Amino acid sequence: MKTVKLSLSEIEKILLKNAGIRIKEISNYAADELAAILSVAEHRAQCILALIEFQQVPSVGPRFAQDLIDMGYYRLTELKDKDGAELLNEHERFIGTRTDPCVEDQFRLVVYYANNPGSKKQWWNFTCERKAYRAAAGYPDNRPQKMENMSLKF
Repeated sequence: MKTVKLSLSEIEKILLKNAGIRIKEISNYAADELAAILSVAEHRAQCILALIEFQQVPSVGPRFAQDLIDMGYYRLTELKDKDGAELLNEHERFIGTRTDPCVEDQFRLVVYYANNPGSKKQWWNFTCERKAYRAAAGYPDNRPQKMENMSLKF
């Protein structure tokens, strides 16, 4: 199991320690069990478990894992039938701005990994695929503008 980074509160860390649970063992628990151990809402426990699961994908760190959660995904299985390019489009609409093109490579990787668990591929293995796709299909007309080009109106 890959080492993961979690933003746990001090209380959550203490409760895990008191229960004799190490970070690498958290994924052995169901969300309702973890919620009871940590005295948190089940949604918080689901987020913690999702952070762990998503960070098992090669080259996926805590920030991108959180992006997936913010978009409403909590399990790799939910991404099996998704399209990396469409996930980028969804992500950009969600955050309201364009993002670095390699983020699409990350989405493509996560979809690939969801369908090929244990794969050792990294995000950069999908760069050529993304470039070829975008050269042929482009981006949606409703793609958000870059932040530095956006003018704020009050």
